[in-house]
Amino acid sequence: MSFQTRSTLSAQGPNSIAAGRGIGAAREWIKSEFARYSMDCGGCLEVKTDSFVEGPVDRIPKPTEIINVYAVLKGTDPENARRIVLISGHYDSRNSDTLDITGRAPGANDDGSGTAVSLECARVLTKLRFPATIIFLTVAGEEQGLNGSRHFAEMARSAGWDIEAVLNNDIVGGDRNPQQDASVVRVFSEGVPAAATEAELRLIRNLGGESDSVSRQVARYIAEMGRTYDTGVKPMLVFRLDRYLRGGDHYSFNQQGYAAVRFTEYRENYNHQHQNVRAENGIEYGDVTKFLNFDYVANVARLNAATLASLALAPTPPGSVRLLTKELENDSTLTWEPSPGGRATGYEVLWRATTSPEWEHVEALGNLTRATLPRSKDNVIFAVRAVDQEGHRSLPVVPLPER
Repeated sequence: MSFQTRSTLSAQGPNSIAAGRGIGAAREWIKSEFARYSMDCGGCLEVKTDSFVEGPVDRIPKPTEIINVYAVLKGTDPENARRIVLISGHYDSRNSDTLDITGRAPGANDDGSGTAVSLECARVLTKLRFPATIIFLTVAGEEQGLNGSRHFAEMARSAGWDIEAVLNNDIVGGDRNPQQDASVVRVFSEGVPAAATEAELRLIRNLGGESDSVSRQVARYIAEMGRTYDTGVKPMLVFRLDRYLRGGDHYSFNQQGYAAVRFTEYRENYNHQHQNVRAENGIEYGDVTKFLNFDYVANVARLNAATLASLALAPTPPGSVRLLTKELENDSTLTWEPSPGGRATGYEVLWRATTSPEWEHVEALGNLTRATLPRSKDNVIFAVRAVDQEGHRSLPVVPLPER
């Protein structure tokens, strides 16, 4: 947190970078870290920037260059490398005044912690190789209005990127306050997709699919990772887009139709967010490093890394999953197209009660593309996922009805 401020509006010219002050210096440091990891892995990372000019708009009074920094760990399987899983944190900061470009704004928790998680996942996962591609992203402009992530998500959609999941980490520092629970991290996910069309919204209402967006499937996948691996922190699923009165970069991806969730510590301390560093009436204000729980940040990074690795190792989800509704019958028949890429060796059907938050039952199948189960489709929610020979599982796909 040695850059004085990382305000998106702060200095980013050569002099400020040389002095180690402002968002430009922070950006160059992040690039150097990614470059160092790439050197350690024999050049496995491609370090890139996404640059654009924004403003004048709300919170950006004059034209300002905003630069996202990211690193790409390309998948090793030509058929699966087009699949992308992405982790993100925002590296800009603010204090009490969003337009203050010189005042101290350390942004240790918001969002130095999320940036650290993205960097640490890059450092660790570059020691391995994966069939699918992983992108480690740090964005700017979040505090001014999600500007950096919005541009990146729009760029990804325009380029046709197949982003399977976005893990956005924002305020994961485990603020040291008496009510904090360092064993839990919240995972927020949208229910009804922000990008849904009117026809899709009607179908969601008709089927009772308000809790089965692709983002919610990612959240459930994270919950499964929390049960599978001892990461030191357990995900607490929160079935809403975000906290009250707040927003985050995952929403930029949701707006483009991508599955995206947000990780945030269990209990936030608002004296330590968006505040000038000061002490008043015995209360310390400001987002400074001493309030961070570094063990907690490390545990959140472990959960993120486990999720990224599992998704990048898994086969592609099955395609065109359908639930046959031609007949009035108590059995349920599902069909699907084989998982593209040739890595799936079998499939699993999942189901749960319509009121249950997580998958409750699983039935393993062979290398099939059709299954009939003695359970009424009226009473449960079904999904199908692909499995490879080593047991890596794809995201589940909820079927559409077919008559």
